[in-house]
Amino acid sequence: MPAPVQPPIEPMLARLEPSIPEGDGWLYEPKWDGFRAVVFASDGDVYIQSRDLKPLNRYFPELARGLVEALPAPIVLDGEVVIMTDHGLDFDALQMRIHPAESRVRKLAAETPASFVAFDLLAHGADDLRSTLFAERRARLERALARVGAPAYLTPATRDRDLAQDWFERFEGAGLDGVVAKRLDGTYQPGVRAMIKVKHLRTVDCVVGGFRWNKGEEGRSVGSLLLGLYDDAGVLHHVGHTSSFKAAEKRALVETLAPYRTDDEDVGFGQGRTPGGPSRWTQGRDMSWQRLRPELVCEVTFDYLQGDRFRHAATFRRWRPDKPPRACTFDQIATTVPFELEQVFRAG
Repeated sequence: MPAPVQPPIEPMLARLEPSIPEGDGWLYEPKWDGFRAVVFASDGDVYIQSRDLKPLNRYFPELARGLVEALPAPIVLDGEVVIMTDHGLDFDALQMRIHPAESRVRKLAAETPASFVAFDLLAHGADDLRSTLFAERRARLERALARVGAPAYLTPATRDRDLAQDWFERFEGAGLDGVVAKRLDGTYQPGVRAMIKVKHLRTVDCVVGGFRWNKGEEGRSVGSLLLGLYDDAGVLHHVGHTSSFKAAEKRALVETLAPYRTDDEDVGFGQGRTPGGPSRWTQGRDMSWQRLRPELVCEVTFDYLQGDRFRHAATFRRWRPDKPPRACTFDQIATTVPFELEQVFRAG
């Protein structure tokens, strides 16, 4: 029997808020950081749709095959495609899947198989549930996936705000970068920011190991500072960048950075991970960079840590002339895989 809801469907979206909402009528979930997907399963077939309404089956063939066997079809689920490792979720491994070579995709599918974490039920059996209140959708989702096996999983959820706050504080760094809050009396609203997401915002002191010029203003304006942290062996690794400067500040940085410029490839990022060059993700943009002696320290804020790198650009807060560069270590942002994440995947 075909599912009563057919693709494409715009996923319901979330708006960013600074804190977890209080009061009755909320359900809280961990915020998964993978590829948002809507899964349509029926008649021995699965179609995985991306957030921008494109098919994902080609890039996750092992997931499509596994979901055919795992899901109680016909069913339509909203959720997240993730790759689980011993160190948490690996978004970099997900990105590597979007590759034009089928042979490369097959190789990665065997090495790092993907999973699907469901957090909403849009249809089941002959029932279109999009106009059903979320409290009932969640109850039916739990019943539908009660006996489900890998590669399908059910996201944890709670009505306890204190527990949600605890998740928020402990889950960072393991692929769960915040909390999502949903109204129990809400319907499924495609394309509407009807949910609330609360993301981390943390500060860290970093060494400035290089910079990139502002495109079109080479030699006159700095585009971004390249940030680094030291590992336990005293090796400096590139972890991200910050470009949150006004035009006048970018011009002033040219003079600020001039005394620290060097061509010595053994200095700074010479031994550890260096800023990346051109790739399929940079789409031909100029990724060349200028090397600096690792003597400048700045404090930045960041919202999410992916492994040992900032997922997004950091925000510059201030220079830290009082901070010795060697004190800028990964210990500032050490994280562990939360017990709940292990339990979700162990259960499958």
